Amino acid sequence: MTARTAAAVASLALALTVSACNDVYEVPIETPIQPKMDVSPFQRVLIAGFLAGGSEDVDANLETVRLLRSQLRSKSQLKVIDADVLPLIELANEQRTDKGDTNTNGAAPAAAPAGGPSPASNTTPQAPAKGKSNEGQQARIKDEKDLEPLEGIFANVDFWKKIGEEYQNPLIVTGSVLFTAHARSGFVQREQEVIDQLGRRRVVPVRTYMERKGFILQPKFIFIDGRTGTTIYSEGYKEEVLYSPQQTTPALSSYFELMDRLVPSFLSTLSAQKIKGSRILMK
Repeated sequence: MTARTAAAVASLALALTVSACNDVYEVPIETPIQPKMDVSPFQRVLIAGFLAGGSEDVDANLETVRLLRSQLRSKSQLKVIDADVLPLIELANEQRTDKGDTNTNGAAPAAAPAGGPSPASNTTPQAPAKGKSNEGQQARIKDEKDLEPLEGIFANVDFWKKIGEEYQNPLIVTGSVLFTAHARSGFVQREQEVIDQLGRRRVVPVRTYMERKGFILQPKFIFIDGRTGTTIYSEGYKEEVLYSPQQTTPALSSYFELMDRLVPSFLSTLSAQKIKGSRILMK
């Protein structure tokens, strides 16, 4: 057998092998992912409330509580407790005032006049103006710097233990949520359709200077043991979305768009998740 004949035989054998593998099968698979923390000691979960700030167009405290409760009802084995959303900013400011740290606007407490009562001695709460809540009268949280003085509430073991006792010692989820408007200018690459000299349509990349506006979402989820009031896990996230000048997107829509990116990671903290995919098999 010559070398040319041998090569022809080998090519024929390869062709027969390939032709025998014409049937291709796509097999779905699921990969389990274990939760980031052990929730076996708990049967119930309380999404309590959040220190929220940023855009005035979205009540990030209320919307985050509603969204997480809805997700956990359908994707977690823990029983979700229905309860009023905690006004956490108001409660944090009250705790700071009780300790004499600062007043609710972040300034040092006023000195007592000579011979007069101290400001802290008047414990009678002032009624809010008609149509306004106490939280609405406080200085609004604009950024992370404004959050820092209030974050001491998460270390108040007695406070969280008391809440845990009220709701039969659940896993408590709290934290902070900043949803802020954002703008960025610079060159961006986009695809543009052009027609060449032969009349053919082509898509080419084009760099264009553009001023875009959008939002940044920065939540920090803190998980507290309702039996002891201590923090057992925490995790922070940051997501950003920018829109072209021609696109008008309501703030609430952007909030849900960004939360959709974060929810799977949040759920994977509490319960096992499955990543769906596929494999290609040839027969």
